[in-house]
Amino acid sequence: MATDIINEISKKRIYTGSDVNMLTATSTLVELAIAQKTFLISKRPIWADPFLPNLKTRINSAFSIHLGIDNALQMREATQTIYKLQADTLILLAEFKIQVEEDFKKDKKQKEEILTQLGFTSYYKQVQNNNQEALVNLLYQFTKNMSAKLKTEIITAGTVETTIDDIIAKAQTLKDSSITQETLKSSRPELTQETVKEFNQIYSQVISLAKIAAKFFKSNKTLKAQFSYSKTLKAITSGKINPETPESPSSPNPQ
Repeated sequence: MATDIINEISKKRIYTGSDVNMLTATSTLVELAIAQKTFLISKRPIWADPFLPNLKTRINSAFSIHLGIDNALQMREATQTIYKLQADTLILLAEFKIQVEEDFKKDKKQKEEILTQLGFTSYYKQVQNNNQEALVNLLYQFTKNMSAKLKTEIITAGTVETTIDDIIAKAQTLKDSSITQETLKSSRPELTQETVKEFNQIYSQVISLAKIAAKFFKSNKTLKAQFSYSKTLKAITSGKINPETPESPSSPNPQ
């Protein structure tokens, strides 16, 4: 019992975000530091080579040794695909929903029947909160219950056919991407206490680097913001940063 408790404590992560996204975020921050290293080293000589390249290598090794480099890259790409699919699909669903609500507002019963039949009543609120399972369920119900008759009624009322077809297409794409993501998850190496310890140490070291660098660039709001772990993590999970290629950093303006 005591051993189990100790093991759980030793596996506790000190960072937010998944292991893959944490390593991607820290890698992005180190790449940014490398791009600005002339100025950073002038302010903090201890960061002179090979400090930053070694830190980058340590992160790459974490991907390679603890996650499996090829699998990790595919996993991140699959995750990015799903995030983008969710965002694109939510836009389509919102457009569809508002048109149904307005086109059938004179017949409240029919409007509610359509939204219920197509999954909006049960799942839409959860979908708006980025619940992937709810989105899959809504799309399944939407595809299953979109009969030719119902489709014709909705199109006749005003919604274009391509909106409906695009939603159905997203359903299959999301299903395929989710299967790929789960397959990759199941094939990843089991994380040990030593793995979590290494991840925590990488995070701690990069966070210190980012906090100090942000302070050095306090007069450059753009660069200061880029040295933020939380903002970098958010950019990754929203699909704004490629899994392997960080955003090109702006030129320094320390004055």
